Amino acid sequence: MLSAQRLSAHGRRDPLLPATSLHVRRGELLLVTGGRQDHRTALALLLSGRMKPSEGLVSWDGSERLKARRLASALVDSPGVNEPEQHLSVRDLVTEDLALIPRRYRGALVSGPWLKVNSFEDIADSWTEQLDPARRLELLTALALANPHTDLLVVDSPDRHTADAAEWLPRLQRLAFDAGRPLAVVATVGALPPSWDGPAAAIGNAVPLESPTGELPAHGDGREPDAVNTTELETEVAT
Repeated sequence: MLSAQRLSAHGRRDPLLPATSLHVRRGELLLVTGGRQDHRTALALLLSGRMKPSEGLVSWDGSERLKARRLASALVDSPGVNEPEQHLSVRDLVTEDLALIPRRYRGALVSGPWLKVNSFEDIADSWTEQLDPARRLELLTALALANPHTDLLVVDSPDRHTADAAEWLPRLQRLAFDAGRPLAVVATVGALPPSWDGPAAAIGNAVPLESPTGELPAHGDGREPDAVNTTELETEVAT
């Protein structure tokens, strides 16, 4: 199980992530809402072990070791972090991603046979930017699961590619509920799909009910969601 308690990250000016608590088990899909892209990306990085928290605790199967969580998790399609570069063909993307799997798990995996076995030959020569949202997510999650040790899937803002939840929600549900390989799946989203009645959490849900002055904290400032601050996030990831 993945558990986060009052998880937060400090930025240079504003919080990269306000205090957030959540938990998700294998065989479960958790949707976490947040209006700002930088908050959603920071949460995805923290949960997948790609960034250290400033405060709070996060554990995977009872271990708080960042390395254990990082080895068990896959971060999928995080903007400004590991989203596919537009100049890459699907074939080149597959070659690059398979090369990142530790050799002892990779075996003889190469792009050509992998594309055929996983039924992606029809898009092998397409540019990644040409893929429709459903096919894009199908490809990126399949690549994430090429590593047999991936048990935790953290998908960053799949709804940024389409307003139609049918393009991404069913895929994540199938992955979480797969009896042969049940996964703990977390997806950060701008808002919950109207039809969603499953587990959900909200970024900032662990903010104290009262500030030191006794005033209630503000829940949003009415601004449009910010674009991700990739420079600040990359700096935090590297430290």
